[in-house]
Amino acid sequence: MGPPAPTRLDALAAVSVALCLLVAYRLAPSPTVQYAAWLAIFCVWMAWFVAFGARWLYAE
Repeated sequence: MGPPAPTRLDALAAVSVALCLLVAYRLAPSPTVQYAAWLAIFCVWMAWFVAFGARWLYAE
C-alpha cells in the first residue's frame, strides 16, 4: 500500500510554510522574525508529519 493521496490539509501546510517564509524574508526581515518563522514552520511540519503518518498507517 502506497502513501495516501494529498488532501486539503497537505496544501494548507505547504501554504502556511510559504507564508511564514514570505513574512520572514520579504515583509519583515529581522533575525527575531526569521527565528519565529522557523519555529512555526517546525511546528507545522511536525503536525503534518504526524497527521500524514496516521493517515498512512490507519487508512482502510
